[in-house]
Amino acid sequence: MNKITLLISCKDTEGIIASVTRFIYKKSGNIIYIDQHVDMEHGVFFMRLESQFSGTAGSFKDFKNEFGRQIAQEYGMSWEIHTEDPKPKMAIFVSRYDHCLYDLLGRYNSGELKVTIPFIISNHKDLEPVAASFGIPFYHIPVTASNKAEAEQEQLRLLREAKIDFIVLARYMQIVSGELISQYPHKIINIHHSFLPAFPGAKPYHSAFKRGVKIIGATSHYVTEELDAGPIIEQDITRVTHAHAIEDLVMKGRDLEKIVLARAVKLHISRKVMAHNNKTIVFS
Repeated sequence: MNKITLLISCKDTEGIIASVTRFIYKKSGNIIYIDQHVDMEHGVFFMRLESQFSGTAGSFKDFKNEFGRQIAQEYGMSWEIHTEDPKPKMAIFVSRYDHCLYDLLGRYNSGELKVTIPFIISNHKDLEPVAASFGIPFYHIPVTASNKAEAEQEQLRLLREAKIDFIVLARYMQIVSGELISQYPHKIINIHHSFLPAFPGAKPYHSAFKRGVKIIGATSHYVTEELDAGPIIEQDITRVTHAHAIEDLVMKGRDLEKIVLARAVKLHISRKVMAHNNKTIVFS
């Protein structure tokens, strides 16, 4: 055990930080990052802590068991503990738009995204050459109104066999069902433009252009059963003027989608996001 990241949420009370840090100290850990937040409205305490350990600190399994027994039970914590290895396994779902896929694979190829990508799943064959160019397996699973349940069972089979940790919907133009969401709670990341709910439909940029909007944006969030209403991880905007054509809005929007999705994925990989009551606490 060299380095751990600890995520904690529980009812806010006195002594939590002292108890956790004292436990780390007794295990010969050196805390290199600690941050906390209290949701004053609901009385909930959140904390993220990173700690490094010497080679004599003992096993990760023993550390985890003792923390659960000595600290987590006392405070009624919901908690996660992670090591640096192995890298999380990320599956990518796509349809026909390629801008987010190219961006993610470029960052992955350069080592910016500390993940492994066992495969890409798509309901179309269009982007199979992109996956091949990066040497990543590609599975074409068509989705229609008549075969949606069977298609999703095949997706779940692949996800389970590869022991996928989280999923990125890189402009996957299908609604994910409740069964898949229940298997990966707060582990499915989506990206879309930020015109919702004002400009829904297939051509939101055209509608926004006609309305004369002055800003456009993108939103990345965890997927829940309420469509496009899950806890938001990351957002950004850019300004537009009357001089911009529809094509300019689309281009700017796609640029934002790439950037915002990449930021959200990196925050998730770094264990910096905690979801609570359909909101997120995003640590620096």
